[in-house]
Amino acid sequence: MSLTAALNVGRTGLNASQIGIQVAGNNMANAATPGYSRQIARLNPLRGGGAVPQISIGAGVVVSSIERQVDRAMQERLWATGSDQAGANALLSLYSQVESILGELGDNDFSSQLTQFFRSWSERANQTQSSAAVVQEGEKLASFVRRVNSDLVRQRGQIDEQLSGMVAQANSIIEQIASMNQAISDAEVNGQPANVLRDSRDQLVTNLSEILPVNVVDRGREGMDVLIGSIPVVLGSQARGMELRRVTTPEGDLDVSVVTRNDGSRLDIQSGSIGALLASRGGVVEDVIGQLDNVTQQLIWEVNKLHSTGTTTAGYQSLSGTQAVALADRTRAINDPLNATFGALPFSASNGGFVVRVKQNTTGAITERRIDVDLDGVTNAGVAGTTDDTTVAQIVAGLDAVEGIRARFNAQGQVEITAEEGFSFNFQDDSSGVLAALGVNAFFTGTNAATIGVRSDLATDPTRLASGRIVEGQLVENGTALGIARLQSESTGLGAAIPEIWRQTVQRVSASVAQATSAAQAAGVVRESLESQVAAVSGVSIDEESVNLLQFQRQYQASARLISVVDEMTQTLISLI
Repeated sequence: MSLTAALNVGRTGLNASQIGIQVAGNNMANAATPGYSRQIARLNPLRGGGAVPQISIGAGVVVSSIERQVDRAMQERLWATGSDQAGANALLSLYSQVESILGELGDNDFSSQLTQFFRSWSERANQTQSSAAVVQEGEKLASFVRRVNSDLVRQRGQIDEQLSGMVAQANSIIEQIASMNQAISDAEVNGQPANVLRDSRDQLVTNLSEILPVNVVDRGREGMDVLIGSIPVVLGSQARGMELRRVTTPEGDLDVSVVTRNDGSRLDIQSGSIGALLASRGGVVEDVIGQLDNVTQQLIWEVNKLHSTGTTTAGYQSLSGTQAVALADRTRAINDPLNATFGALPFSASNGGFVVRVKQNTTGAITERRIDVDLDGVTNAGVAGTTDDTTVAQIVAGLDAVEGIRARFNAQGQVEITAEEGFSFNFQDDSSGVLAALGVNAFFTGTNAATIGVRSDLATDPTRLASGRIVEGQLVENGTALGIARLQSESTGLGAAIPEIWRQTVQRVSASVAQATSAAQAAGVVRESLESQVAAVSGVSIDEESVNLLQFQRQYQASARLISVVDEMTQTLISLI
C-alpha cells in the first residue's frame, strides 16, 4: 500500500468518526423527543487495491447509511393497543359521568326520591301526612326526574359534540399523513431514507391510532397507506377524509356513523376514542335514558290508574282530562292505528269499562252507571278491525247521558266532566285504564321523564287529592293512598316493582363502570409492556450513546494519528530524495 492510500484510509476514518459522533449526539439530543427512533450509522469497509501481489488491503471505511432502529411489527401492535386503551379510557370516563349523574351512591338519588314519594302516600293513609305534603313530594320527584333526564340528554349532546371534534381532529391528522407521504417520497429520491420525516409520520399514526383503529401498509417510497378496517382513508399522498353522518331512522331514532368523505363508505369503528363515543352514545347513555323513561312511564301510568278512580270525602264537582284529543281522533276508535293521539302514548287503554258514581248531595241518593269500553279489535261481524270499537266521543256521550253530570270537550280538546247543581261524582272500577289514558283525575301529567309533572290544580288546591276510594259501595278514606303506597313493592307491567326496576338499571351501570375500569387497566398494562419493548429497540439510551461517543472519539484520534504518522513518513521520504 502506498503512503497516499494509507493517508486516504485515515481520511475515511476521520469522516466516519465525525458522522458517528454526529449521530450519537443527535440521539442524545432527542432522547426525550416523543416519537423519535434511535439512529445508527452503518459502517462498511472499502475494498482496497492489489498493490502487494496476492494481498488485498482495505481502503478504509465508509458510512453506507444512517438507519432508524424500528421493529415494524411491534410498532403496529402498539398502534392497535393504543386504540384499545384510548377507547377503554373514553368509555370509563363516560360511564363514570353517567354514574355521577344518577348519583345513586348519595342520599339525593332517584331511588331515595321514589322512597320518599311512596312514603308520603303511606303516611297520608295513616293520616300523619297532609295532602299538601303528598303533592309537594310528587312535584319534588317530578322535578328530580326531569333534571336527571336533562343531564343525560345533555351528556348525549356532549358526546355528539365530542364526536364532531374527534372526526375533525382525525381528518387533520389524515391530511398531515398524506402530506408527509409526499414529502418522504420527494426526500428519498436519492435512495437515502428520510428518518426524521418517517419518525414524524409514525408519530402522526400513533396520534391517529388513539382516535381510530388503524391498519397500516408501508409501501416504502410510495408512501404509507392507512386503513380503517378494510377501507382506506389515506392512499399515498391522497387523503380521503371522513365525516360524521346523522340519519333519522324510520323508528325516529338518530343513527350516528362515520363515513368516508369521497364516497360515503361507512367505517367500522370499534375502538379508539371515536369507537368508544359511538358505542356509549348508542349504548349506556341511550339505555339509561330509555330505562328512566320506562320507569317514569310506568310510575305515571300506575299512579294515575289508581288516582283516576279515587275520590275525596265529598266527591268532585268538576274534573278535566290532561290529554288533549285531536278533533279527527275523537271519532276514531281509541285503538285505531290511525288515532295519532293515543298511538303516540307509551301506555294504552284496553278492553273493559269503568263506573261513574253520582251522588245527589241533599238526599244522599247514589246512581252508578257503567261505561263499557270496547277495545277488543274485533268487529261485530267477528273479524279483526276497530270500526266497532269505542271512541272518545262515545265515552263523552255516555257520560253526558248520566243524570247529574255533564261531559264535553273543552277548547283544548280535553274531556271535561261537570256536576249539575246539587250533585257530586267520582269514578271507580276502571278495568280499561281509559280514564288514566285521558288523564281524567290524574295525579301526574306528561308521558315520560322529560315531561312528567303534577297536575296543576292539585298543586294549587291539594284538597282535590284522591286519597280515598269506593270499595263495595262504601268510602274507604285512605283506599287510594294505600294502593299507591303499595306500588313501592308490588310488581307492575314491567315485571317488577317500580323501585326495583330502577335499581336493576343502576346495577347494570355500576357493573359497566367496573367492567370499563378493568378493561382500561388491562389495556394500560398491555400498552406499557409494548412501549417498554419498543423503547428497548427504538429508544435512546444515554449510557449507550455515551459509550458510542467515546468509541468514535477514540476512532477519530486513531485516524488522526494515522494521518500524522503518514505525514511524518512522507516528510522523511522527501528529505531522502
